[in-house]
Amino acid sequence: MKTLLSPRSDIVFKMLFGDLRGSDILRAFLEAVLPRPHDEYCEIVYLNPLLGNDYSDDKIGILDVKVKTASGKIIDIEIQISNHSHLRERVVFYVSKLVTEQIGVGERYETIKPTVCILIADFVLIGENPAYHNQYRLRDFETRSEFTHLLEVHTLELPKLPKAGDGTSLGDWLGFLKADREDEMDVLAEKNPDVKKAVARLKEISADEQARMMYEARLKVARDRHAELRYATEKGREDALRAVARNALERDLSIGDVAALTGLSEDEIRALSH
Repeated sequence: MKTLLSPRSDIVFKMLFGDLRGSDILRAFLEAVLPRPHDEYCEIVYLNPLLGNDYSDDKIGILDVKVKTASGKIIDIEIQISNHSHLRERVVFYVSKLVTEQIGVGERYETIKPTVCILIADFVLIGENPAYHNQYRLRDFETRSEFTHLLEVHTLELPKLPKAGDGTSLGDWLGFLKADREDEMDVLAEKNPDVKKAVARLKEISADEQARMMYEARLKVARDRHAELRYATEKGREDALRAVARNALERDLSIGDVAALTGLSEDEIRALSH
């Protein structure tokens, strides 16, 4: 039997929550994160539905799930497994873009609907707060009075979830996303019927050869980008060390002293001195 694909992979997450066939799974997840009147999620329109092989392409960036609810609220969900530089700034930019995209030429500001970003992080993002679920809006720092409800950011940090869960529906969902083994998921499935549907869907996805190929292609893209970044970082470090070495040699430091200072070999330093 094939191992289950990780629901923390952005492509698998998209297959689970961004596919029209999984609308009931998405609806249950949203109700756990954003409790609203039941009819708010009775009608969900996918604004960027899963489009099959397009998601195995090297050019694809963020595999988010963007939907519109019955009241017109725009909700964007994404999962991140590593803390990229300027992640918070990117979230602010993207939420703002979701607002501005609603206004066309000649349209009025009062037509703007609330926009919500749900960021699921497989790392600690908000170090100063131990809660795994944080909600951010535009509020006054002292009085807590709200300026507007049109912008909202929710962060869900998987490492902060208690090991045994917390008995909430949201805790069950995050436990499912955090789980690495099938037996862990099955335990959660027995507790929560909505999570049970997600586990069953994940097993279907994991048994699908095309889905596995898309998953592997996505992993390869991630590995290649990581290798490129690591190479660029190492090359930049080496170039900087060589510049320090050249400067030290110009100041008449001995080759041995320069080697101790930079960590470069004496042969490398001799080559720089010619």
